[in-house]
Amino acid sequence: MTEPKKSTLMLVLEAVQDLHAQEQIVTRAALAELTGLKLTTIDDRLDVLVGEGDIIRVERGVFVPAVKHPPARPMSKTVIPDGSVKLEIGDDILTLTPREDRMLANLMGSR
Repeated sequence: MTEPKKSTLMLVLEAVQDLHAQEQIVTRAALAELTGLKLTTIDDRLDVLVGEGDIIRVERGVFVPAVKHPPARPMSKTVIPDGSVKLEIGDDILTLTPREDRMLANLMGSR
């Protein structure tokens, strides 16, 4: 079974991500060479990706992928009568000893 053909937008976005991951400078010429697309198509796709916030223009003709974090998960902290702590982040639950809780608090306070 053949893979469905990618849109030029996805092709350019993935090329930006790949070049950046390889610590290469992402330029129009590098994207054209990697994708085989014409420079006019590259320019149009780059404009769309910048407009949508998927990539960032760091200087004229140089691009990097935008950092996108997943939505924040719900969090709660419950102190148990014996001094231990239940820390819930999304579906994950950590049980901390009183010392671990203090250590984590110190680490978080030093941001």
